[in-house]
Amino acid sequence: MTISGGTGFLDVNARARAELPQSLRIALATGQLRRPLATTLGPVLDLLVDGDYRVSGPERLAEDQLLTPTDVWPPSDEARVGYYRTAIRTGHRPVAVVLADGDRELIIDGHHKIAAYRAEEVAPAIVRITQAYSLS
Repeated sequence: MTISGGTGFLDVNARARAELPQSLRIALATGQLRRPLATTLGPVLDLLVDGDYRVSGPERLAEDQLLTPTDVWPPSDEARVGYYRTAIRTGHRPVAVVLADGDRELIIDGHHKIAAYRAEEVAPAIVRITQAYSLS
């Protein structure tokens, strides 16, 4: 997909935290993402710099995959991490959003979710937005 007219708020070269609409936050928290993902994640994609991107997932994060936080790490809201830990233990799979630029993967949304998955020793569920590069 090509982003044209994006705000550039989210840039792979800068750490920035996205403020997402309530409906999208609920969908990510519950793991109930509607397809097509590009439409569901429209509020996130609108924050990107113009360019070509691919959206994939939800998928499990590889055990050895490192993530770069874009907010305080570890998250300071222990109650929220606890909420997600309980959800994960009961079989729910909240979804984090990761922006990949080839060299690193930035946590755009889901710091508390990732912390909870790691505490529960369960592979995190993520949606990956990958920046594509042209070969011209």
